[in-house]
Amino acid sequence: MTGSRVYGFGAAERRQRSGVGGPFRLIIRPPAVRTFLFLAFLFPPSPLSGQTNPKFNVQLRVDYSAAERCIELFQDQPVSTQALVDLRGNRIAASTTGLIAGRGSVAEELKGYLDSLKYHEIIRDDIYHLESARQNATEIKRLLDEMEKRNFGRKVVATVEQIFPADGDVSITVPVYVVALGHENADAYVRRIQWDGDVPKFLGEGEGELTIVVNLSQSVKYGGDLQERYVTLLGVVAHEIFHAAFGAYKDQSKRWQRYYKTHQRAFDQLLDLTQNEGIAYYLSLDQRGHGYLPRDWNSRTREAIVSFNRNAAELLSENLTPQRASELLRTANLSGYWDSYGSMAGMFIAREIDQQLGRSALIETISAGPSDLFGKYILLTERDSNLPKLSELLNRQIRGK
Repeated sequence: MTGSRVYGFGAAERRQRSGVGGPFRLIIRPPAVRTFLFLAFLFPPSPLSGQTNPKFNVQLRVDYSAAERCIELFQDQPVSTQALVDLRGNRIAASTTGLIAGRGSVAEELKGYLDSLKYHEIIRDDIYHLESARQNATEIKRLLDEMEKRNFGRKVVATVEQIFPADGDVSITVPVYVVALGHENADAYVRRIQWDGDVPKFLGEGEGELTIVVNLSQSVKYGGDLQERYVTLLGVVAHEIFHAAFGAYKDQSKRWQRYYKTHQRAFDQLLDLTQNEGIAYYLSLDQRGHGYLPRDWNSRTREAIVSFNRNAAELLSENLTPQRASELLRTANLSGYWDSYGSMAGMFIAREIDQQLGRSALIETISAGPSDLFGKYILLTERDSNLPKLSELLNRQIRGK
């Protein structure tokens, strides 16, 4: 559906961009990232409208059943634990928990864990974090009710639609399973699945159906109030949907297909990744922050541009090895929030284009590609001496000189 060029969201993803596509991507939020995101709530998000572009046909198929039934169990209502195990969302959550923990058989043990919770038995090695979920059952239900009441899927799509051009068809359907159990490190994750009845077969990048799972037992930790949690969760899912929609857009774009045929170097992959991740991060920042920036924004973004210049130059080196190229591309997005130099540089560049040239200019880069994004930023640096500059080497590469 979206091909191998869909990049994940979050500093701690487990899939490496270069090399073999992994079976899943985590969208998890370590404390430092959460702190950054929560600063944005000092200002309310902009109101969202419904879909206005008839060619942007993105649908989220949101399944709340796993979370709903688990909450009933947490509240000591009569629930069949086998029926809980058989729900698709819980099947994915159980398998993913075992995968993260390195315990492949844990999925088969879910019923026993749920039975222990149901009969208030002591759960040792609570790998699914069921006890803490039961303690937070009220807040989990409030967040679930908010998602259902406010039409979560439609708002996610409306958030993503605002950044896409109207010149190409985007038509995808993404299943989203909402659960209330799982590994403590996973707020949400993306897996590619082929179903045999209700039994999932997990596949690699570019195969199966891209599927998002949201674990509300961890989402309730996003902040101190319901609105904060809801908007943060919306941004988390919108970020990944942007990647899926961008991938679908590229698949039907002749301009992008020509670009990929002639831009196959590791350096080109970095530019592609930086645009993709940068716009997705900026979309989330703009939605949540409504203009607010953290105190260390200037110093952090300058450091990101410096790192980007240095690492991009190494990717252009004649002495570059495949192993080193893979490492540099991985750390561009997966090395920690501010240390993910590609994602952070891209977020900064996308913001400057949006703020100084307007939203239409940023949208134009989605159809025109990385050279247009970086070219626009180079023009801004020539106009504003306070902006951190790309190196002369990068300028020549991007401008084709």
